[in-house]
Amino acid sequence: MTGFGRAKLEKNNRIYNVEIKSVNHKYTDISIKMPRSLTYIEEKIKKEITSNISRGKIDVFISFENYSDEGKEIIVNSDLVNKYMEEFTKLAEENNLSMDIPVTEITKLPDVLTLKHIDDDEDLIENELLECTRQAIENFVSMRQQEGNKIKEDLITRINKINEIVEKITKESTGLIEEYVVKLEERIKEILKTDIIDKARLAQEVVIYADKSSIEEELTRLRSHIIQFKQIIEEEKPIGKKIDFLIQEMNREINTTGSKSASLEITNLVIEAKTVLEDIREQIQNIE
Repeated sequence: MTGFGRAKLEKNNRIYNVEIKSVNHKYTDISIKMPRSLTYIEEKIKKEITSNISRGKIDVFISFENYSDEGKEIIVNSDLVNKYMEEFTKLAEENNLSMDIPVTEITKLPDVLTLKHIDDDEDLIENELLECTRQAIENFVSMRQQEGNKIKEDLITRINKINEIVEKITKESTGLIEEYVVKLEERIKEILKTDIIDKARLAQEVVIYADKSSIEEELTRLRSHIIQFKQIIEEEKPIGKKIDFLIQEMNREINTTGSKSASLEITNLVIEAKTVLEDIREQIQNIE
């Protein structure tokens, strides 16, 4: 199912932004783009996502700005500064130059200053980023639930349509055997030019026809699958694979119904049912 969630967290001049978006996918495929300084948290972020989202191609975008002095230490490389000053003094004496160098200019020289992050700061950032990630996931799930409710309404409408078609097929199948008997008797009389018919032989042919053309089992299973469908769709957990399998079973039953029946009306109803089932199958690709 497609979805989008965003969250922003600001704490003591540390700013976190997390965006999560997903598109349909058979499996779980997570891609995270984040600053290199935060890659040590990547696996924990993936774990948070997979514990809430079971399927989809998921892209995560994380930005981080740290304007806080908490957890930071500035290291001055004094030995290197002394070496710079020795060379500057030597250069000044050789060329009769002034040595009035502001200290701020010294700090701009390569490797004079180093900004060190204290280890405790990593734990702090990790906790705050995970907090922001959980909020983004919550917003993401909330949006998908809204979309899911709309899809659910659509699926219920479509499965009710299948139920209507099944009842129409049931109605159309009533009396088909009797019609076959009448047509068979008329055909025999026409071919043999006689009104005398072997009733035992006729009964045998009718039994064979009834056995081959009966669709009662298929219709019974279809009704059972419809009930299962309505039960599964109410479950509070990923149901996409379950419904996908159920639709395959329903397709199998409706195809068998079509192959058994010689009725044009039933054939047309079977085609209509297959169209609706295909619509359902496409729709369930949008859910977990």
